Amino acid sequence: MTDARIVLTTLDDAEQAHQLATHLVELRLAACVNLVEWVRSVYRWQGNVETADEILLIIKTTVERIAALKEEVEKLHPYQLPEFVVLHVTDGSDPYLAWLLAASRNAVQ
Repeated sequence: MTDARIVLTTLDDAEQAHQLATHLVELRLAACVNLVEWVRSVYRWQGNVETADEILLIIKTTVERIAALKEEVEKLHPYQLPEFVVLHVTDGSDPYLAWLLAASRNAVQ
């Protein structure tokens, strides 16, 4: 297991998704955020089955940054109940994981 984490969230507006991604990287809460445009989500909400076109944000970060990242996403996310799912990275390319850790640190590298 590594200290790397992947966080998933979705938004329904491309500009808001880009702004959130940029903000998270600028704050070093994320090393990188991939924006996967127009995923179709089908979900149950308030007793109804809903469908929405959304942008999936794949956020690359570290275990040390999760709490601050969660706080920032909850503060800025427009949804009443934003998705925030953390996935553990068990293995990966050593150079990539080293970059991810360095890019997520507070101090400029």
